[in-house]
Amino acid sequence: MKTVFVNPERCLGCGQCQIACAVEHSQSKDLVQAISESPRPHPRIWVTSGYAWNTSFPNKCRHCNPAPCISACPTGAISREKDCDVVLIDNCRCITCAMCAIVCPFDVIRYHPVASAPLSRASAMKCDNCLERQHRGDLPACVEACKCNALEFGDINELARDAGARFAKTILAASGTVGKEVHRLPGHLETWREWGRSVIEVNEQS
Repeated sequence: MKTVFVNPERCLGCGQCQIACAVEHSQSKDLVQAISESPRPHPRIWVTSGYAWNTSFPNKCRHCNPAPCISACPTGAISREKDCDVVLIDNCRCITCAMCAIVCPFDVIRYHPVASAPLSRASAMKCDNCLERQHRGDLPACVEACKCNALEFGDINELARDAGARFAKTILAASGTVGKEVHRLPGHLETWREWGRSVIEVNEQS
């Protein structure tokens, strides 16, 4: 299965992936013209704050299999494209009931007016892995725009294996810098533990 793989440790939080995604899903496919379009195009990937300070994470649809959003959609607006194994949304059938957003485990579904919906009304939207670009042999827009390789496109097993090997090398390199000396606990903690051991000895003798 080919998909977009996220390397969060590489993300700079620049937001270039968001801009590229919005432009790719605009009517004009042009940055300057997309700004004045109505409805204004929105990205399908969102750079959010990471758990650690000064880190960020590009959050997007994982195209789960089985996908909870497909099961929850009452109108059948969400389906799976079999050739590329991508979960897609039919904006003409979406009734914005938000059932898909409720069951999505990654909180990646948003609602905005889209040109492909009747009267450009609001509809559910999420990453479609740039299916049209894939058919042309191009990379997804977010991957092409990312300059620090935080986003990669390819076979999920190969990308995960490479990431695991990279992490292993980093951990081994870091472990070589750790000193051999064992630091003692602060004196007040040592005293507290000694008191605890004394209490246990007294209880065992009684």
